[in-house]
This record gives sequence, C-alpha cells and structure tokens, in this order.
Amino acid sequence: MKKTLLITGGAGFIGSHVVRLFVNQYPDYHIVNLDALTYAGNLENLKDIEDASNYTFIKADIREASVINQIFEEYRFDGVIHLAAESHVDRSLKDPNVFIETNVLGTANLLNAARELWKDDKEGKRFYHVSTDEVYGSLGDTGFFLETTPYDPQSPYSASKAASDHLVRAYGNSYKLPFVITNCSNNYGPNQFPEKLIPLFINNIRNMVPLPVYGDGKYTRDWLYVVDHARAIDLVFHEGKDGETYNIGGFNEWQNIELIKLLCRQMDEKLGREPGESEKLISYVKDRPGHDRRYAIDATKINKELGWKPSVTFEEGLSQSIDWYLQNEEWLQNVTSGDYKKYYQGQYE
Repeated sequence: MKKTLLITGGAGFIGSHVVRLFVNQYPDYHIVNLDALTYAGNLENLKDIEDASNYTFIKADIREASVINQIFEEYRFDGVIHLAAESHVDRSLKDPNVFIETNVLGTANLLNAARELWKDDKEGKRFYHVSTDEVYGSLGDTGFFLETTPYDPQSPYSASKAASDHLVRAYGNSYKLPFVITNCSNNYGPNQFPEKLIPLFINNIRNMVPLPVYGDGKYTRDWLYVVDHARAIDLVFHEGKDGETYNIGGFNEWQNIELIKLLCRQMDEKLGREPGESEKLISYVKDRPGHDRRYAIDATKINKELGWKPSVTFEEGLSQSIDWYLQNEEWLQNVTSGDYKKYYQGQYE
C-alpha cells in the first residue's frame, strides 16, 4: 500500500462519508477506521465497503492512551484524519465531562502517538484535525467567521473543540508536528444520527410528531452537505498547506424556522400531503442555555487556494437527504430503536 491512513470516528455521520470516499478513491491506500461505537457510531453506515481489501475497522476508544499507542505502533500510520468527537450541544450541557475527556484528552492521546511515531521522519506525514465553526462563538446580523476570527466558545461542546484546536496548533509549534485544521459549518445529509435537526424533523414529520423549535426559531446557521464536506477533507488532506486552517462552509445561511418550513413543504410534496399540513406540527419550546444566535462561514480561502466549492444548493441537498431517509426506513428504525448496535455484534464478535 502507498499510504496507511487512520480515520477516527469513521463509523459516525461525517466520518463514514470520509471513509467511503477514501476507500473508493484511493485503492492503494490502507484505510483504518477507528471508532468506539458509542451511540452515534453505526457500522451499518459502511456496509457497502466493509469487505474492501484496503479497509480495516478497529473498535477502540481514543480516551485510552495505551490502546492508541499500540495501534499506532502496529499500523505505522502515514496520516491521521481525526473526526472522533462528542458533538451534540444539548448532550454537552447535561454531561460536559465526557466532552472534555473525548474531545480534549482523546485528541491529546492521538497527538502524542503521532508525535512519537513520526519523531524521526515527518516527511509526508500529516495530522488532520476536523473541527467546527462553533469555536468562534456567535455572530450578530452581519459578518462572517474567518480563519483569523478570535475564538469565543459558548457551550461545553464548543469549548472542548476549541481546546483541541489549540492543542493541535501547540504540537505543531512545539514539536513541529505537521498538521492542518478545518472548521466546518452545520452538516446535513444521509446517515446522520436523528438527534440533529434535519433527520429528527424528517422522522417527526413522517410520523406526524410535533416539531420542537427553540425560542423564536430565528437562530441562523450555515448548512453544508456532508458529501461536499468529505470532498473538502480529501482536498485539504492532499493539497492543503502544513500549519494552515481552512473554513469549510456551504455559502448557505438559513434561519431555523425558514429551514423547517422548507423541509415541511418538501415533505408534504414527497408524502402526497396537502400543502401546509406538516407546518401545523411546528411547536415552539423553551430555548436552550447559551444558544448562539448566528453562525456564518466565509469559505473564500479554501475556494481560492484549493478550488473547492459546494456541488449542490441547499434545496437540492435537502431534497436528496429527504429521499434517502424515506428510502432507508429500516436504517432509521434501527437507529431510533438502538438495534443498530447489534450489527457490530453480528459482524465482528
């Protein structure tokens, strides 16, 4: 094999799309997918490539330093694409410690293993850390997050990701570890765990369950189709410059309530319902603590330097996503019931 790459969190939503892309795009790479298979890790996401000759899955937890060190010693990785993270803001408000343990200490364990492995030969090596736009805090009605925007995290989740970003840069500065960082906006698309807004509401609309909207519903986010994000990760890993940060966004701002109304309209059409029927399910609920008002990414740098841009409009990507969830009802049922966890037991144990 030309290279051996470690992708952490590769059974998760974004990670599974990245693993699939690399396994299919680079047959001369050995892709090692490391995932702890917590609630959001689902190997059913990768059934189509699990028997590929250049693919290996390892069930392990990045919080366990000795295990990570053994894996690095065995596989001698040339590169790391680090996506493993706790990522749901609401969960971080209830249990911040697990976010600190996974996102901060887990990242430190990976950095230490890479530093040790590459200490005598850094040529062609790369530690790629995947982060979020939430580290920048909240925007007003105008302006955009740039790669130079000062950090101002507002939740335990975003604070833990900000800390991991700083660790990666510190290892680059202190130990000359070759790295790149990307900060992305909200992802959506197939295989997303249905605690996140779009798959949750698709499922609720299908089952005629209320759609809980925080506050006044005017919180604004930039939305990025997950397949486009995977394409960007591929590009940055291979062509990005060491020590650089790239913001990845969809050039695609939506207020939550307008997004939900669009989703309702598309669902009504696809399900053959009367126009406006799904909108009746909208229910405003108490706002969550520390809710950032607006995120918006300026992705000019990755566009100009590496030539990346989104391949679909939000309306197109949303329509494709709805189609996928409606066509994969068994997947959604397995996730919402917890039965997806049985797949690992049947396949690997």
